[in-house]
Amino acid sequence: MSHPAWFHVERETSLPSPSLLLFRERIRHNLNETLRVAGDPARLRPHVKTHKMAEIIRRQIAMHITKFKAATIAEAEMCADAGAKDVLIAVPCVGGNAMRLAKLAQERPDVRFSTIADDEETVRFLASAAQQTGVTLGVFIDIDCGMGRTGIVPGPEAVFIARSIHDVPALHFSGIHAYDGHIHESDPVLRRSQCDEAFAPVLAFKTELQGQGIPVHEFCAGGSPTLPFHAEHTDRTLSPGTTVLWDFGYADKMPDLNFLPAAVLLTRVISRPAHNRITLDLGHKAVAAENPHPRVRFLEFDGQDPPVLMQSEEHLVLEVENAARFSIGQTLHGIPRHICPTVALYGEAHLIDGSLPCDVWPVTARNRCLTV
Repeated sequence: MSHPAWFHVERETSLPSPSLLLFRERIRHNLNETLRVAGDPARLRPHVKTHKMAEIIRRQIAMHITKFKAATIAEAEMCADAGAKDVLIAVPCVGGNAMRLAKLAQERPDVRFSTIADDEETVRFLASAAQQTGVTLGVFIDIDCGMGRTGIVPGPEAVFIARSIHDVPALHFSGIHAYDGHIHESDPVLRRSQCDEAFAPVLAFKTELQGQGIPVHEFCAGGSPTLPFHAEHTDRTLSPGTTVLWDFGYADKMPDLNFLPAAVLLTRVISRPAHNRITLDLGHKAVAAENPHPRVRFLEFDGQDPPVLMQSEEHLVLEVENAARFSIGQTLHGIPRHICPTVALYGEAHLIDGSLPCDVWPVTARNRCLTV
């Protein structure tokens, strides 16, 4: 007797399409595996941008994880509301966002809030906001270890910025933040080598700061692909994000990492416009569209991704053999290539326990503003 596939859901007719489904046991596996690799919950500062859900944060806090990383002020506020005590916003807070962060710190004095800076002007924005609200904001210097997105390369200018943070009374120099999001090599040996090479200058910079009397209270390093390599070094905290839900983009590139896809998109056949094509209600508004096709891998096709003929706002058209074998209203289940921006397209996620829908989790920080 064959067993239902792991993504099988009973009473599926009660679910709208498209829907974001989360599988409880797979999330539990991924959380446990992340903790196993880290070795100690105190070493983890997981990134919440992947899921934006307070329910997942509460489960991490129950595992004695207290520090979190966020990409927006709304995510930071969500973390605090869920019980987090230490939240790093890993995007420079400039303009009005500097004041929003300071006001959040003012309203939640029980939580340590920090952000990153890689420029003197950013430091001035943060210092002004902190002084006006009477709070102290933590600031990490953001070091570019090769991605070229934000951060400053190690050197005299970086030392100057670190000292400028350290010398402002309203700011607290929290340490070094370095994200290696450019390292996606499939071969773990080569990936480790690239990681070591990228972080050699960062480690030298850390030593230089300490030698100049600037204490590095925390060294926050890496993301999901390099998690096991950074975990071997006890001088740093670890900030994986995608590990909690995973996706087929990372699963294909890094089969050495023992995480399971825990998020599935439910979609339905809404049309059979030709004998060799079907149309699903899974358009750009339902799955992250920044990557080339396939943007979603349908589990019913056993890894044989059917050609995508077109995708628009609400529609995804697939080329298939004998469209008549698909019934109108039939459900298909797909794992997205990139889970982080996909989650942000949904206001809620349906939690599946075993094969039964059991709860609905709001995607709390989908909005960029909550109360501040």
